[in-house]
Amino acid sequence: MTIAEAAVALGLSRRQMKRIRKRIRLEGHDGVVHGNTGRAPQHAFSSSIRDRVVALRLEKYVGFNDQHFTEKLRDEERLDVSRSSVRRWLRGAGIGAMRGRRSPRHRRRRDRRPQAGQMILWDGSRHDWLEERGPRLCLMGAIDDATGELLPGAHFVDQECTLGYLRVLLAIVNEKGVPISAYMDRHGSLKRLDRQWSLDEQLAGRQEPTQVRRALNELGVQVLYALSPQAKGRVERLWGTLQDRLVSEMRLANICTVDDANEFLERYRPAHNTRFAVPAAEANSAWRTNSSGLDAEGVCSLVYVRRVANNNTVRIGGEIIDIPKKPKSLRRTFAKLLVTVRHLLDGRFRVYFESTLIAQTKSRIPAAPTTSVRSVEMWKRQQQWRIKQKELRTQEQREQRKHRREVTESLTR
Repeated sequence: MTIAEAAVALGLSRRQMKRIRKRIRLEGHDGVVHGNTGRAPQHAFSSSIRDRVVALRLEKYVGFNDQHFTEKLRDEERLDVSRSSVRRWLRGAGIGAMRGRRSPRHRRRRDRRPQAGQMILWDGSRHDWLEERGPRLCLMGAIDDATGELLPGAHFVDQECTLGYLRVLLAIVNEKGVPISAYMDRHGSLKRLDRQWSLDEQLAGRQEPTQVRRALNELGVQVLYALSPQAKGRVERLWGTLQDRLVSEMRLANICTVDDANEFLERYRPAHNTRFAVPAAEANSAWRTNSSGLDAEGVCSLVYVRRVANNNTVRIGGEIIDIPKKPKSLRRTFAKLLVTVRHLLDGRFRVYFESTLIAQTKSRIPAAPTTSVRSVEMWKRQQQWRIKQKELRTQEQREQRKHRREVTESLTR
C-alpha cells in the first residue's frame, strides 16, 4: 500500500502519514500512540483548585446551581473556571444538580412584543423565600414582555393582595411610564370572581371592577386575562429563576426579615436585569409618559364612596375626616352629600366632591386591602332603591295595622 492509499484509508494527510511511518520505524508499534497520551494538559487546573471549588460548593455556596455557582466563582472568588469544568468536578464529587431536567413538551411559543412597554406581565409567587429563617412570603412583581426586564416595584408581602398590585403599578408608572396592556391571571384582586350581583349591577349589565382593575381603567391600560399558567409563561419562568438565584443570594447574605428582604431585592434587581434582560426587537419604546398630569398616587389608591354626616365629617373605618369650611362659591356645607374618598398607599386620605379636592389628612394610616369599588352613580341608585324598599315596607305595615283594626272592630260588634 502506498502512502497516498494509506492516507485516504485513515483519513489523514500525506504529510501526517509520513510522520507516522517515521515514528513506527523508530519506536515500533508504540509510534502509533499520540505523544500527549497519559500527560496532563498544560492548561489543566491543579487538584488544589478543584478541591477548593468543591469545598466552596459544599460550604459557602450550598444550594447554588451550576451556572450561578460558576458566576460566583468568577465574580466573588476570582476563579475563572468554565461551567463544564465545574459541572464535571461536582458530579465527580457526588454533588448532583439542584434542579432536575425533564424532556420538553411541544408548545406553541408566543413571540415577544416588539417594543418595551407594550405589555407587562405581573403576578405573585408564594414561596419559602427565607428558607425557614423568617416567615413564608409572597413576592409580587412585574416583567416587561419585550425585554424580560424585572420592573420596579417588586416587593415581598404576606400574601398576594390588592395593595401589593397597586404598589407595583405605582412604582412602574413613576419610573417607567404607563404600559399599553397588562397580562395577568384571574386572582380575586384583579378580577371579580363572585356571582353575587346587586340590583344596580344587574340593571347596568356589568359588575363593578376591583380596585386594581379600576386603576388600570383610569390609566387606559388594556387588560388581558390568562386562562392557564402556561399562557403567562415568561413571568412563571421569572419566579423559577428567582426561587433559585434570589433564594441562594439571600441565604448567602443571611436575610431573615421582610424589610431586609425588600431592601436586598432592590439591590439585586439591576444585577438580575443585566444578566437576563434582552434588547427589544424595536428600539422605540411604547411606555407612555404622564403628559396629561394624571395623579398617579390618586389613581393607584383605594377608592370609596361615602355620605357626609351632618357635622361635615366622613368616616372611613376608625378614621374620621373633617371637611373644612369652603368659600361660598363652592358650597356652604357638604352634609348628606356623596363624596369620593381616596386612601393613598402611604396612608393619607383625600376627599373629592365632583372631582374637586375638598379635604385631605396628613396622618399616615396604613391602607386596608379591599377588592371592589362602587361609583357615585351606583351608590346613588342603591340609596334610592333602599328608600323605595323602606317606603314599601312602611306602606305594607300600615295596611296590616288597618286590617287588624277592622277585624278587631267587627269582632267587638
